[in-house]
Amino acid sequence: MSFTDLFDSGEHRRNLGHFASIVNLAAIDGEINTDEEKVLKRLAIKLDIDETEYIEIIKNPTKFPINPPNSKQKRLERLYDALTIIFADHDMDEQEALLLKRYAIGLGFSNDDSNNIIKRSIKILGGRLSFDDYLYLLERK
Repeated sequence: MSFTDLFDSGEHRRNLGHFASIVNLAAIDGEINTDEEKVLKRLAIKLDIDETEYIEIIKNPTKFPINPPNSKQKRLERLYDALTIIFADHDMDEQEALLLKRYAIGLGFSNDDSNNIIKRSIKILGGRLSFDDYLYLLERK
């Protein structure tokens, strides 16, 4: 096994954990609705998750741990992915907010940072934005 194979499998494991966390967020309010499912399928493609892995994660998302990325931008991108699945039904309930905060802390944000990022993100994501626009607005002073 080459060094690049080790890196790829580590990145793929992080993607599986990230996707499983997103599935948990989607399922927190009951069944995954069609809007959430569309976002999940797009995200699975983006994260290079094949159909077999997709089905396994949908069945049991708690089986996969969160493996946070090292860069702040990558962690924010993961948080943005989570926010897009939550806002797929145009609403965030208390359970989703609590799980999102736990996920932000699991990604490596401090308690205060996660609160601030989530509050600003909710304000920003009242409308639909691309990740680049989201990142710009989030980091704007």
